[in-house]
Formats: sequence, structure tokens, C-alpha cells
Amino acid sequence: MGYRIFAFLTVVAVLIGSLLLARQSSTPPAAMVTRSAVDEGYSARSAKLWQTGANGLPLYTLKAALIRARPRQKRVQLTQVILNFHDPSGNHWSATARRGAIVRGTGRVELAGDVRVTAALRGAHAPLRIHTAALTFHSHADRVSTARPVTVLWAGQRLEATGLVVNLKTQHLQLESHVHAIVTPSR
Repeated sequence: MGYRIFAFLTVVAVLIGSLLLARQSSTPPAAMVTRSAVDEGYSARSAKLWQTGANGLPLYTLKAALIRARPRQKRVQLTQVILNFHDPSGNHWSATARRGAIVRGTGRVELAGDVRVTAALRGAHAPLRIHTAALTFHSHADRVSTARPVTVLWAGQRLEATGLVVNLKTQHLQLESHVHAIVTPSR
């Protein structure tokens, strides 16, 4: 009789153990999710970007050999930049630079490294040309500016200064300080 009780208890223990093991194996283990400390963002080669206004029309177009952005940074880095835009009067402006940055949420494009700007102004016989080391285009304010030394060439005239502000709405160009001009009278 003792043998039968022992056998019965052994079978019950095996059944209970099997049920417990089956229950544990059907529950998936908790997944360990680790988040990278560095979120890589994105980059693109030979890219073209457009910023559009409230009306859906482009405020500017931008081409770059390389665009690199990181989600937690406010600046999108650019190399070999070509920026094109039209001012409120419809004049076409084009700027090139070795590098630049789009400052997210501000409408600002900052250009640096041999910045060259050409503006085809309506009614002008020659384009306006600007050369400087750094320049900022403010699309929301319709303004171009720099605090750096700048050279302006227009209709055979050469102006040099430190600092420049161009109000694109009023078509007013202001040289800030240390102005030097070479003016050739027209014939």
C-alpha cells in the first residue's frame, strides 16, 4: 500500500511540475529595449530642398552636395551650397557657398566660405554681385545680411564695407561701416 501512495504522489508531483513548466514557457519573456544614446538623424548626397510659404509656393530652393541633420540639433549642416530665391518684386537671387546651415524653425539659411551672391534686378543693365565670407538669408523677414567684410559690384562700381543689410521688400541695400567705394562715372 505504501508503494501505491508513493507512486500516486510521484505522478501528481510530475503533473503539477509539468503544468507549472508549461505555464512559464507559454509566457513570453519580457523584452529588453535599449535606446541608443546617439540618434543618428539623416544625411543625403546631391540633395535639393524647398521651403514653402503659407501659400504653398517655394520661398527658396537649396541644393547641397551633402546635407546632414541630427534630430536634437537645431541646425541642418550643408556642404557645397547653392541657394536660389525670388524677392517680393520677382527679382531672382542666387548664392553659392562652401558650407552652410538651415536653422530649424527660423526661416534662416546661414552661408559661409567664399559666399557669392548674384541678383538679376529688373531694369538693371548688369547684375548685382556680392562677395563675403559669411551671409545669412532670412526668408521670413525678406532680408540678407552679414557683419563680415563685403564687396559689392554693380554696374561697373565697386563698394567695400564691413557689414551689409539688404531689405528685399524695399530693395534697399545698406553698407554698415568702413565703406570704401570706387566709382567710375558713366559716359
